[in-house]
Amino acid sequence: MRDMLAVAALSLSMTAYAAIPPKAERGRSGADCRAAESGPAVNVNVVGLKDRRGKLILELYPENDGDFLQSDKILIAEGKPFRRVPMETPKNGSVSICIRAPGPGRYALVLLHDRDENGKFGLSGDGVGFANNPKLGFRKPPAKAAALVFGSGVRSISIVMNYRRGIGVGPIKSQTAGGQP
Repeated sequence: MRDMLAVAALSLSMTAYAAIPPKAERGRSGADCRAAESGPAVNVNVVGLKDRRGKLILELYPENDGDFLQSDKILIAEGKPFRRVPMETPKNGSVSICIRAPGPGRYALVLLHDRDENGKFGLSGDGVGFANNPKLGFRKPPAKAAALVFGSGVRSISIVMNYRRGIGVGPIKSQTAGGQP
């Protein structure tokens, strides 16, 4: 049952993304980093993409299990922190994506690879990664496992992408050494 709830939570997050046009996207304002600005922000190096199809979507949530992967509409209506930065998956080269936090503090991060760009998380085809790269099964990790401290500057981290492999979810074997396709 918990496994189904985790997939549903990711699907809800992705569905909210698909339903909002990019220019009016909730939580986007001020979320992506600009060269002339400093933190609080994190620049994410994306490791282990299955392919270069679709979009990448980096999302920032409060660091508690009740709000982690909650609908953006609910979080924003309640005045809770939420940010989302979507981008087309680059066709080649290294991949990085940056997100700003609303202020210094601890926040949980999730990175989604919407390979078919349907706006819904599909366990069989799409990828997911979290800050701190917790080991995944079919459940979302606790918010604390996917959280990191945002200070006053811009910090850099790497997130390893996970895809369905047989009956489990994990990094692509050829990518565990840190390579990119």
